[in-house]
Amino acid sequence: MGMNTGDPAAAPAAPDRPPATTRRATLTAVLADPAHATAGRLRALGGTADGLEVRADVVGDLDPAGLRRHFAGALTYALRPRARGGCFAGGTAERRARLLGAAARYDLVDLQWPDDIVPELLAGIPPRQRRISWHGPATAADGLRELLGRMLSAPAACYVVAPQGATAEDAVATVAFLAGLHRTDVTAYTTGPSCTWSRILAPWLAAPVVFGHLGDDGPDADGMPCVGRLVTDYGLPHLPRLSRLHGIVGGSPHRSAAPRLNNAAYRALGLPALFLPFPVDSLRRFWPVMTGPRLAAAGLPLRGVTVTSPHKEAALDLADEVRPVARRCGAVNILWRAEDGPWQADSTICVLRALARVGVDPGGRSVAVVGCGGAGRAAAAVLQQAGAAVTVVNRGRVRGCDASRLLGADYVPLHRFSPRGHAVLVHATPLTERIPFPMTHARPDAVVLEMPYRSSPTPLMAAARARGLRSVDGWDVLRMELREQFRLMTGQPMPVLPDGLFADPSEERHHNRPERKAL
Repeated sequence: MGMNTGDPAAAPAAPDRPPATTRRATLTAVLADPAHATAGRLRALGGTADGLEVRADVVGDLDPAGLRRHFAGALTYALRPRARGGCFAGGTAERRARLLGAAARYDLVDLQWPDDIVPELLAGIPPRQRRISWHGPATAADGLRELLGRMLSAPAACYVVAPQGATAEDAVATVAFLAGLHRTDVTAYTTGPSCTWSRILAPWLAAPVVFGHLGDDGPDADGMPCVGRLVTDYGLPHLPRLSRLHGIVGGSPHRSAAPRLNNAAYRALGLPALFLPFPVDSLRRFWPVMTGPRLAAAGLPLRGVTVTSPHKEAALDLADEVRPVARRCGAVNILWRAEDGPWQADSTICVLRALARVGVDPGGRSVAVVGCGGAGRAAAAVLQQAGAAVTVVNRGRVRGCDASRLLGADYVPLHRFSPRGHAVLVHATPLTERIPFPMTHARPDAVVLEMPYRSSPTPLMAAARARGLRSVDGWDVLRMELREQFRLMTGQPMPVLPDGLFADPSEERHHNRPERKAL
């Protein structure tokens, strides 16, 4: 049963599975960790992955017959040398012997351009078994086109072009290159932990293959996402129609639930949008590149982003129009535009709606907001507008005093804070592993509202509920924020989504691991 996050009459229910699509990518799981070479892991790929790539430079030369007992898809053999970002450190003769031996047992053999394009290997590995790959430094789109022209001189079943990138905006050159190819035998993406979004997007630009590792968590050091998140967060390998991009900009957005929930809603409503993670160091460098002409020329303009720490203050200066609450608190958590209209900014803090759900009107009440980052300041500003007497609380004195001056609110350092006397306690720091302030002196009728979230109840929520206090956890707040952000970016109400989407799939997989019997 789906959980409503707002007005039931305004929110259509989401279907149990995405609508049928005419296009589909090939999803290849990459085995690059010896701990993942288990029968259970491979059987779990059935019905999800089409192929399995064995990184022999990491896991060794596994027996393909053993792999095929548990996985029916195509097998690719890769022995990437250190010079190309791999782990193989042996000599040329050993490497070539292993590649030739793999050709007799695997469906595809990865050949590194230009090192492996030699008569001995080309004679022993026919074109239908070749995957020719290039892994190298950051390269402009024109340089990638020139490189591919040379690679195509060696016939192969498919090609991979993978330059390195240090920032999210570095991947735009690769995306522009791929969008201009109109080929179905070339996969291109930028490697690096900030460029995962280019790997996810590539299949919509005709790249035939999307790669995912067999782990349970976020992207690996190369920026490769795990198979589970490709499916749950992005709906792959299905490729519905796509004409615009949305995303989340932050320091570490890969663990956010926003891509999973937004993309599920897009699929439910048939909206041609994709929500991607953008790890960003400098918003001022990222913004002009991502909103410039190259993504628009690829037919995939960026139309909106949610903004998380540490960029909420910097985002304020990027908008053409700023809503009053965002202006008052000096931070925004969403930037969006309609077609070619002005960029707008707001801070969609839904504390009033969340408190209303537990029957609380903060007007005339004493409220403590713990945490003076962008979210905490926005919550304080909204509560002040509703008539609450707000005290801001922060560990760092400078930020606490800045928030006090900006909002005209009293400030108390965290080490001196007591919840005594406050009718509403709002927790707005990222801390979820321990109680951020002592609950001993909280009023028996106090309400505790928490903004950070995790799959299991936080210590603060557990303590509040143990004392019988009314409480609103971070997931409830997130649902309301997502609904409002979705409405702003799409102009439509967010549909009711299945409850299962609100759990962290990586945590679920940790609790339900396949058997660990080695192959």
